[in-house]
Amino acid sequence: MSIVLSAVYIVFGFAGLIWSADRFVLGASTTARNLGVSPLVIGLTIVAFGTSAPEIFTSATASIQGSPSIAIGNALGSNIANLGIVLALTVLIRPIDIPLSLLKKELPALLIVSAACFIIFADLTLNTFDGLFLVVILLVFAWKMYQNMEAMEKSAKKHNDDAIINPDEVTDEFIADISTSKALGLLVFGLVLLVISSNILVIGARNVALSLGVSELVIGLTVMAVGTSLPELATSITSALKGHYDLVLGNIIGSNIMNILLVLPVPSFLAPYVVQQQVLTRDYATMMIITLGCAYFLYRRSRQGKQFGRIGGSVLLGIYIAYTASLIISQ
Repeated sequence: MSIVLSAVYIVFGFAGLIWSADRFVLGASTTARNLGVSPLVIGLTIVAFGTSAPEIFTSATASIQGSPSIAIGNALGSNIANLGIVLALTVLIRPIDIPLSLLKKELPALLIVSAACFIIFADLTLNTFDGLFLVVILLVFAWKMYQNMEAMEKSAKKHNDDAIINPDEVTDEFIADISTSKALGLLVFGLVLLVISSNILVIGARNVALSLGVSELVIGLTVMAVGTSLPELATSITSALKGHYDLVLGNIIGSNIMNILLVLPVPSFLAPYVVQQQVLTRDYATMMIITLGCAYFLYRRSRQGKQFGRIGGSVLLGIYIAYTASLIISQ
C-alpha cells in the first residue's frame, strides 16, 4: 500500500471514528433515557465511555492485530496532546477562568491516576493484573463522581440554584426525540462503524510506519494521538469562546483520566506486552512533566486570582513541540 493511500485510510478512519462515536452515544443515551435511566447515570457511563470510544476501539483493534505499541502510544500521546495542543491552543486564543471545584476534585484525581500509571509501567510489562488494577481505580473514580454529581443535583434542587450544573442539561445534547427501536438501530450502526473505522485507521497507521521506517509506538504517540484529540480541540475552543470555562478544563482533564483508566486496560487484556524502556523514561515522563506543569499553572494562577492564559499555554505548547522534536530526531 502506498503512503498516499495509507494517508487516505487514516483520514477516513479518523472521520469515521469521530462521527460513529457521536452516533453511538446518541443511540445509547436515547435508548437509556427511553428505558427510564436517569440523566446522571447516562452522563457518568454512556457519555463518558462515548467520548473515549475512538481511543478505546483504536487500541482494541491495534492490540488484536498485534500492535499493542500503537495502543499504548495512543493513550499516552493523547494525554500529552490534550494538554500540549488542545489546552495550550485554547488558552492562547482565549485565557480562561479556573473553576475552584476542579482544583479540589478533578485535578487531584488526574494527578493520582497519572501516578498510578507509573506503577503499571515500572516493571516494563503490561499484563492482565495491570488492567485489573486500572479497572478498580476506574470503579472507585466513577463512584466518587456519582456521589459528587448526586450531591450537586440535590443542592441545585434544594436551593433552586441555576449556577449548579443540572445533569439533564449535561445530557440534553446526547439525547434525541426518537423511538427506542430507532435509538437501538443508531446504537448498533454507530458500534459497527466504530469497529470498521478503527480497523481502517490502524491499517493506514501501520502502513505509514512501515513506509516511513518509524516505529508503531511513535505513530501512536503522534498521528493517532493528535487525530483522536481533534474533537477535544474543537470542543474546547468553542466552549472557551462562549465563556464555558468549566467545560474546557473538565473535558480535557476528564479525557486524560479516561485515557489511562479506559484505554490502557485494553491492550493489557487483549495483548499482554513487554513495554520498551523509552515508554517509561521518555513518553510517560513527558506525560507527567506536562501534567505537573499544567497543575502548577492552574494552582498558581488560581491563588493569584488570575486566569490561566498565554504564558501557561506557551509553556505547555513548548513542552509538546520539544517532545515531538525528540521523537523525530530519535528515528
